Amino acid sequence: MSSVLAPHPVTGFTLPDNSVATEPAEYRGLQRDGIRLLVAEPGGISHSRFPELPDLLAPGDLLVINTSPTLPAALDADLSNGERRPLHVSTPLDNGDWVVEVRLADNSGPERGMTAGARVRIPGGPSLRLLSAYPDASARGSRLWRAAVPAGISHGPYLRRHGRPITYGYQPRRFALSDYQTVYALDNQSEPVGSAEMASAGRPFTTQMLTRALSRGIAVAPIVLHAGVASPESYEPPMPERFAVPAGTGRLVEATRAAGRRVVAVGTTVVRALETAARPNGRVPATQGWTDLVLGPNRRPRVVNGLISGLHEPQASHLLLLEAVAGPKLVGDAYAAAVAERYLWHEFGDSMLFLP
Repeated sequence: MSSVLAPHPVTGFTLPDNSVATEPAEYRGLQRDGIRLLVAEPGGISHSRFPELPDLLAPGDLLVINTSPTLPAALDADLSNGERRPLHVSTPLDNGDWVVEVRLADNSGPERGMTAGARVRIPGGPSLRLLSAYPDASARGSRLWRAAVPAGISHGPYLRRHGRPITYGYQPRRFALSDYQTVYALDNQSEPVGSAEMASAGRPFTTQMLTRALSRGIAVAPIVLHAGVASPESYEPPMPERFAVPAGTGRLVEATRAAGRRVVAVGTTVVRALETAARPNGRVPATQGWTDLVLGPNRRPRVVNGLISGLHEPQASHLLLLEAVAGPKLVGDAYAAAVAERYLWHEFGDSMLFLP
């Protein structure tokens, strides 16, 4: 894959050629957790393997995971002119509408020419009606649309029957839905909500690794954040997403911090959920609903002080969240090292551990 994105203004890196993992580790002759792990600490950058993660943390540290399941959120849809297009279903809204993204025919990007009132026929016969651009109804050339859904269609069950996992151009073939799930995803078949795309930071975890972490005195606690469709656009902030932080997880976060240990988020979705729930005094009460929180220079983390993350493209807004947690210098040093050592990007790629 060629370097088509401009360098990130802070980290300064450009995505190198042939730096994208196009298939899961298991298809490359590795175990699920057989990927590389870059460790970024104030004392420097080091290189490890993902199975060694429990040894890189300390007893009393807390890992927080996102148990949202990945849904098969891509559909083959037909426009009113007869053209067949990929349709990515981002999330259901509280009133039953869906947020969707109509893609170009070759799936190379979003279709920017859709208009309110357009109908999109989906598998099984029904049609969605595009209501307005999302989240800004006045936006022109929108990537995402709020769509009215015919009565009787339930988001999760419908996608499980008719959908397939979302893929992008750097993936030459499709994989089974199980290849996009974490080992700890709680997939209730009747649950109307799940994530449109996989939790890449959590994918390398195995039950054996989690067991070993627990045996070393490292606690593990869940949150749920149902991630929507990611954006390849320049620094587009994350959309509002549905989340829940249980009371038990909040108490563990508070106790971990009171003991002087680290709260390590497994993925940017976990950071977003925990920091939405966290109060300025460090309390983390049970919280659920929708979050539009964007971390950055004007909103630093309150409770998260460690992060496991996949590798993001130069123009991904996720990098601002990484910099909010770990600081621009440490993130810049980590990405420079990842480029130099030929780490692999995207959801099936290598991983980073930030311990600022």
